Amino acid sequence: MSEFQGFSKQDFEVFTIPGLENRMTALREQISPKLEAIAEDLAPDLTILTGDEMHVHVAKHARRSKNPPNDTWAAIAANKRGYKKLPHFQVGLWETHVFIWFAVIYENPLKEQFGNNLLHQKEEIRSLIPEDFEWSLDHTKPETIADSRVDEDKFIHMAERLKTVKKAELLCGRRLEREDERLRDPESFLQLCRNTFETLIPLYRLTNENKAR
Repeated sequence: MSEFQGFSKQDFEVFTIPGLENRMTALREQISPKLEAIAEDLAPDLTILTGDEMHVHVAKHARRSKNPPNDTWAAIAANKRGYKKLPHFQVGLWETHVFIWFAVIYENPLKEQFGNNLLHQKEEIRSLIPEDFEWSLDHTKPETIADSRVDEDKFIHMAERLKTVKKAELLCGRRLEREDERLRDPESFLQLCRNTFETLIPLYRLTNENKAR
């Protein structure tokens, strides 16, 4: 596994390659090693921050048989075997941007409890999330919501939706457009990831009922 050397313009252009097989080959050879290197670097920090032993999972897109993926990522979670049912952290990219997320996606069985905990501590959580962070309600879509646009009503709606809608998700973190110079600087980018995850640790703790209150 090579050390992360930064993202290039060519990394984002992988998502313009037509055909499942050709795009997957490029992802495996060009993008996945970078994401794995990033996640392996960050996992020890997250182990310390969370108090849970964290493990790296690089997206394999194994279920795809026709449509090539439009994004890819590495996840860091407290289980060697999988991450989708757990609160986890992600670093990944679309053709347009890189994301650095804390994620609770629809497979997580604690979504309802997490939604309740968000509502119980909404003032504290809203004050902890910087305005230049972004929220996502669906990890399969590139659109995000700037925290500066999330007022109390919107926050309550997101938390209630997480509780009541089966496919609902909630992700929070940073979005860096592909032109952002920090993506070319490995140390700057890795430090930004560390800072982002440190800010998001209160959300991770809220996913565990015993830690929430």
